[in-house]
Amino acid sequence: MDARASALAEHLLLIERELRVLGWWQEEAPSVEALASPEPFCVDTLTFEQWLQWIFLPRMKVLLETGAALPSVSGIQAMAEMVYQQQPGIARRLLELLGEFDRLLTRTP
Repeated sequence: MDARASALAEHLLLIERELRVLGWWQEEAPSVEALASPEPFCVDTLTFEQWLQWIFLPRMKVLLETGAALPSVSGIQAMAEMVYQQQPGIARRLLELLGEFDRLLTRTP
């Protein structure tokens, strides 16, 4: 098992918690069509928060739970910084958590 798995799993929970604190967590999933977008981050069909909740978090959880190989690179914080450039104060903690997730993911196991 990857030595980073525990810390990454904890960070996924912290990201989820922050989305809830910000009021960005949704109870109802987007449509199947919206979730199936071929565009990176589903930028044409989902907000970034929706992408985090419905695609990123579940996929990362599956990788961790199954012991599958983790990505060797991550740019999730950079994407979030672009999305929240007009409201950095509101998303400050989320940006910090995503940055730490990037760092944990790219550390050598």
